[in-house]
Amino acid sequence: MFVRQMHYLVALAREKHFGRAAEACHVTQPTLSAGIRKLEQELGVPIVVRGHRFLGFTAEGERVLGWARQIAADYESLRQEKVETSGQITGTLRIGAIPAATAAAPALLAPFRLRHPEVKVQMLTLNSAAIQRGLDEMELDAGITYLDNEPLNRVRRLPLYREHYVFITRPDEPLARRRSLRWAEAAAQPLCLLTPDMQNRRIIDQVMGAAGIASTPAIETNSFMGVWSFVRRGPWNSIVPEASFRGLGDAADLVGVPLVDPVHVQPIGLVLSDRDPLSPVAGALHKLAQKFGREGSIENIFK
Repeated sequence: MFVRQMHYLVALAREKHFGRAAEACHVTQPTLSAGIRKLEQELGVPIVVRGHRFLGFTAEGERVLGWARQIAADYESLRQEKVETSGQITGTLRIGAIPAATAAAPALLAPFRLRHPEVKVQMLTLNSAAIQRGLDEMELDAGITYLDNEPLNRVRRLPLYREHYVFITRPDEPLARRRSLRWAEAAAQPLCLLTPDMQNRRIIDQVMGAAGIASTPAIETNSFMGVWSFVRRGPWNSIVPEASFRGLGDAADLVGVPLVDPVHVQPIGLVLSDRDPLSPVAGALHKLAQKFGREGSIENIFK
């Protein structure tokens, strides 16, 4: 019962609603509420701020929640490890990837799935702050994100590839025939960029700022799907990571021109919670990424 109560708290923190938390735990709402009340009695502290709806956790409850996350994660790791001793890893690999890396992520996750066919891979598109939060709260096993632009805390890091940037336009535009384009020239065009809450946009702003260029996009969107849609309709252009553009496949209606002066590269890598030991699924992913790195192929698979 104790481990189940830990899962109740974790689900309630995630869902912020008693009914949805109960549904996530496959129990009735009265069962979940009774389990949390029993835990409060056992520990002798109030955990949940009670009202007609979920209002949050008490100060003591926040501390209990931290332990609940760790206990729930350790229990899942123990369960996975027990199965692993029989020769096969099972469970779910929960990984967050920044939008700029979603097109490249399958280059690592597809081989992982082939090596561990009993593991379900769940990839979520998240910004870098949400990946950090997901690792801290043990809602994620790993992340693929920028390594050195903004601080990462309490994580193991493994470089995967270096992000390059291209100017995106339509084939009938004069700039589409260029072999390269200076950032200043790109900035002078009507642009559609990601919103400032996305780290990719902040990197672009930093590159432009360091070159003395103002970043004044005509349109902002929080998804690359939005970027592609606006550029295709025109008259807007964009600046995006090359890997994201390559992820479109045979996009004959768009052209990517390499950006120079400066040629900016941004390392992207695998991050995992700095816990010891890692969960079996996280450890297996880390081991695979290290293998690619030793073979010198890790950069190539992301091109």
